[in-house]
Amino acid sequence: MSVKMKRSYRWPLGVFLAILVASSLILAAQTAPAAKFKPVVQMTAAEDHARIMALLNIPAPFPSGASSTAGQPNSANYDESKAAAYSKLPDPLLMNNGKFVTSAKQWPARRAEILEIFNREIYGRTPRVTPKVKWEVTKTDNNGTTITKTLVGHVDNSAYPLLTVDIQATLTTPADAKGPVPVILQFNPGGNGMCVQAPSAPRGGGAGGRRGEAAPARGAQAAAGAAPAGGRGNAGPSWQQQVLSRGWGYASLLTGSVQQDNGQCLTSGIIGLVNKGQPRKLDDWGVLAAWSWGASRVLDYFETDKAVDAKQVGLEGHSRWGKTTALAQALDLRFAISYVSSSGAGGAHINLRNFGEQIENVAGTGEYHWMAGNFLKYAGKANHEKMPVDGHELVALVAPRPIFISGGMINGDGWQDPKGMFMAAAGAQPVYILLGKKDMGTNAFPPQETALIAGDVAFRQHNGGHQDGPNWPTFLTFADRYLKVKAATGKGN
Repeated sequence: MSVKMKRSYRWPLGVFLAILVASSLILAAQTAPAAKFKPVVQMTAAEDHARIMALLNIPAPFPSGASSTAGQPNSANYDESKAAAYSKLPDPLLMNNGKFVTSAKQWPARRAEILEIFNREIYGRTPRVTPKVKWEVTKTDNNGTTITKTLVGHVDNSAYPLLTVDIQATLTTPADAKGPVPVILQFNPGGNGMCVQAPSAPRGGGAGGRRGEAAPARGAQAAAGAAPAGGRGNAGPSWQQQVLSRGWGYASLLTGSVQQDNGQCLTSGIIGLVNKGQPRKLDDWGVLAAWSWGASRVLDYFETDKAVDAKQVGLEGHSRWGKTTALAQALDLRFAISYVSSSGAGGAHINLRNFGEQIENVAGTGEYHWMAGNFLKYAGKANHEKMPVDGHELVALVAPRPIFISGGMINGDGWQDPKGMFMAAAGAQPVYILLGKKDMGTNAFPPQETALIAGDVAFRQHNGGHQDGPNWPTFLTFADRYLKVKAATGKGN
């Protein structure tokens, strides 16, 4: 056989081998996610809670929380004479080295100390580097009065394609606006966030009770002699209508699209995506911090939307979303103002009080996922005073920006402890004064319906139950001092 003939046989064989190699590479690329990445760890909330207890060397059984049912050995206390069971609160102006902050220039260093403790021990650390978010406007509705955009924030999952996170939000602005307007962003339940659950875990709302208000709150209201709250609304114009009447816009973040509200989903959502499907470390962020991160990403989008004045974006949330509202404003200095409604234990509230919901409730299997794993260390009355920070210091992290803290009447919102929330506002006043801002003018718990809104830290206890509707008018009156629709010339109106 000649050399030419041998070569003629080699060429088809080489082509065949090249095709075979290319096909193998394509097949490998298609199956890469399953082969390259560890699978998502699946646990129930109880299993994950037990894992954290073991890491912290907490012996079983875990300390039980206060019962919302009257007449039980551990029924929640609603007697103010029994509430002050703990020593003096930590001083927000006392540095770790024992020296006091005496000037505004010293506050950033002290603020960093407080924030570090909250990140490590209470809410968990938001990762320094998180995946990028690409925003898409999927729908625009113009009814002649308002323009509503449906937003989806696609979170980059190239580092771990086994999980997908798409942030769901909406933005509504006045159709006749002549320029960018202030916007109130509300945290809301819902959202079809991804959750890879353990086979034995129940589907749906998860360990935290029904979506909306925490199940213990309803029982606590009954124990305190009040009917359950009828929702977040109130007679008269809706809060959205009240906002629009000022020429502002409003927005909604569906928090479940960022992170589902239960412990069995902590290896999914944004927390799971960053951790590549693996369980949290003890100081990793909890769900409240994840929701706060989601709000910051929505604000990133607002900075690109010409309809929004991104320097005048406020936050609002109720109950567990009230906790999130305070935390989100503390973590992101871009948020201009907030309305923190009925945040209760773990929020803008004094935890070192024996009244209503207790640390053990938040650290139990139904709510622990909101917090860092380290938070479990402070459950049990013997451990309460070991907590190095409290809710008044969370409010102090917001300073000097305005914050409005709200609750219902004792007999309707007792589980969330209205006085404990007032005490958090009062305890932050020295920081506001240090920074040249105005306080509430009192440390005494005011009568119901008393609006303490003349300062930059504000409070009002409405004459209702566990809802935010009754205090929207007061908050918006407070916010009128800070949020302004700018004229077309760019000057304030």
